[in-house]
Amino acid sequence: MTTIALIRHGITEWNDLGKAQGISDIPLNKLGRKQADNVGDRLLNEGKWDIIISSDLTRAIETAQIIGGKLNLSISHYDNRIREIDCGEIEGTTEETRQEKWGSNWREKDLGMESFEQVGKRGIEFLEEMVHTYNGKRIVIVSHGALIGLTLQRLLPTMFQSTYIDKSSLTILHNSNRQWDCHLYNCTKHLSNKIT
Repeated sequence: MTTIALIRHGITEWNDLGKAQGISDIPLNKLGRKQADNVGDRLLNEGKWDIIISSDLTRAIETAQIIGGKLNLSISHYDNRIREIDCGEIEGTTEETRQEKWGSNWREKDLGMESFEQVGKRGIEFLEEMVHTYNGKRIVIVSHGALIGLTLQRLLPTMFQSTYIDKSSLTILHNSNRQWDCHLYNCTKHLSNKIT
């Protein structure tokens, strides 16, 4: 059985401001680094992990480095397939700004955003490759909210008709005999409880 821990990066200043980040390369803020530290403590208490892989965006890399420090793992590699959805022209804007600029139906306009289908497809391709390459291993993957959510919707559509992924949350997938199941979804107990 292959076990995959999907972790959304910690919080950033743009998250705090309600700005769409997409592929803009925004670092973690102080709280985001603390959140990553808490995730690392939790994973340390949940058995041995074999490998850690990160999106190639700074906020994910920082999160993975902090977690890897706890687990005594260096990041194996960075993969642009698990970076966040490309938000096109809306990157760096708030909902209020989008409505002022493009109107309340801005979601219906072509603003250069990557399609949900494309995001889910690259997420699935990445996960399938990880299971093939690291079969039987326990893998930590640090990525982004839309990528994780859209991948889950495509991977397990009856379980996940819609998703919401919190910052620094933990989702655990198992793959056995080419069958996927979700053992834990969007768990953030490590952010409110001290890990002992």
